[in-house]
Amino acid sequence: MSKQDTSVGRAWYAIHTYAGYENAVARNLRQRIESLSLSDKVFQVVVPTEHTVKIKGGRRVEEEEKVYPGYVLVEMIVDDQSWYVVRNTPRVTGFVGSGVNPVPLKQSEVDELLGRMQASEGSIRHTIDLTVGDSVTIVDGPFKELDGKVGEVDEARGKVKVLVSMFGRETPVELDFLQVKRI
Repeated sequence: MSKQDTSVGRAWYAIHTYAGYENAVARNLRQRIESLSLSDKVFQVVVPTEHTVKIKGGRRVEEEEKVYPGYVLVEMIVDDQSWYVVRNTPRVTGFVGSGVNPVPLKQSEVDELLGRMQASEGSIRHTIDLTVGDSVTIVDGPFKELDGKVGEVDEARGKVKVLVSMFGRETPVELDFLQVKRI
């Protein structure tokens, strides 16, 4: 393989790491690539993440969540030297594949994942653990302590519509998902 044509054999591979060490593995791998002058064989190292909003201690917290915990994606040309460097990076348990032979990921899968990561940078995905029909109690706001049923869930905006019984009829009330708690 000549140095001019680096596109031949270039593909994305998933490597398995110790859980919780994905960022450390990516950092170590980037340093090893630079120090061993392998930038012509190993091109990108990515920890797939996306932004989410969760409730912790009753407060809204924005987090960067790993899409595939325990995995790091590497775009590379596999040969003996690049395989050895990646495989022997601290806290890497191996390539995803059959035996010692790494199996490349489908380009469509990688494109979808990278697109999802970029879309996540501009917007925040809300993780709402409610579905239509769930019974809830309102825990904050002017309707505090009233019970109702979830009528609609809007994950993009982080809102839920709750049907609350007022004056003998059900009235829809739009609330932030932090304002309700499942009964």
